Amino acid sequence: MENASSVKEFILLGLSENQGVQKICFVMFLLFYMITVAGNLLIVITVIRSQRLNSPMYIFLCYLAFLDICFSSVTAPKMIANFLVENKTISFMGCIAQLFGVHFFGCTEIFILTVMAYDRCVAICRPLHYTTLMTRRACGWMVAGSWVGGFVHSIVQTLLTSQLPFCGPNKIDHYFCDVHPLLQLACTDTHAVGIIVIVNNGMITLSCFFILIISYIVILVALKSQNSEGWHRALSTCGSHITVVILYFGPCTFIYTRPSINLSEDKTVSVFYTAITPMLNPLIYTLRNKEVKSALRKLWGRKVGSENGKV
Repeated sequence: MENASSVKEFILLGLSENQGVQKICFVMFLLFYMITVAGNLLIVITVIRSQRLNSPMYIFLCYLAFLDICFSSVTAPKMIANFLVENKTISFMGCIAQLFGVHFFGCTEIFILTVMAYDRCVAICRPLHYTTLMTRRACGWMVAGSWVGGFVHSIVQTLLTSQLPFCGPNKIDHYFCDVHPLLQLACTDTHAVGIIVIVNNGMITLSCFFILIISYIVILVALKSQNSEGWHRALSTCGSHITVVILYFGPCTFIYTRPSINLSEDKTVSVFYTAITPMLNPLIYTLRNKEVKSALRKLWGRKVGSENGKV
C-alpha cells in the first residue's frame, strides 16, 4: 500500500484549532468515553451474569454493548489525545487501520440492530413459535452473519481507499480517518471509487433501514388485535430499540449515502454516531427496561452483600 503513496502520515485537523475549545473538548469527550465504556461494560457483565437475561433479545443487547465499546475505542482515544498535542499526526497504516475499524464495527452494529428488530417482530407476531424460531443456534448464526457482513463491507472500503495514491497534501479535515476525507486527498480521479463507496454504504444502510421499517409495520399491524396492556408491553420493549435506531441510522444515512460536499458538516454529524450514541445506548436500554434494571439491582446487591460479608 505504501509503495503507491509518497505520504507516510496524515495530519488530523480535529474538531477545532482553537486551544481553548480543544481543552473543553478534551474534558467533555474524555467524560463521554468513560461513560460509554463503563455503561456498556456494565450491560455486558449484567447480561452474562444474570440468569434471567438469557433470552435472544438480551444476547443481542450484550453484543450491541460490546460493539459500542469497540466502535468508540477506534476513534475516541486518538481524538482525545490530539486535543492535548500540537502534532496531530497518524501514520498511513494507522489511518487505514482506523478506517477499517470504524466501518467494521459500525457496519456490524447496523446488522445487529436489524437482527434485534427481527427478534422483536418474531416475539410479538409469533409468540407461540418464538422459542423454535429463535434458538441459540439461530441466534449464533445471526450474530456470526453480522460480524462477517461487517468484515466484508469494511474490507471493501479499506481496499478501495488504501490502493489510491496519496502524494500530498496530507491534512485530513476530520478527527478520524474516513473514506470521504481520504478520497479528497488522493492525487488521482476518485469519481468511480466515490460512486462505489456510496453504493456500498447506501445499499447496506438503506436496505437494513428498510427491513427495520417493515419489521415495525408488521409489529404495528399485529398489535391491532392486542389490548392496551399488550400495546404497553410491546412498546416498552421496542421503544428503546427504535430510539437507538434513529440516533444511529440518522447520522450514518446523512454521511454515507451521498457525495461528501462539506467535510466540516460531516465531522460535526459524525460526533453523534461515534461518541454520543454509544454513550446513550446503555442509558436508553436501562432506563426503559424493567428486567435490565432489576438485574442490575440484584447484581449490585449481590456485590455489596459479598463485600459486607468479607468485612
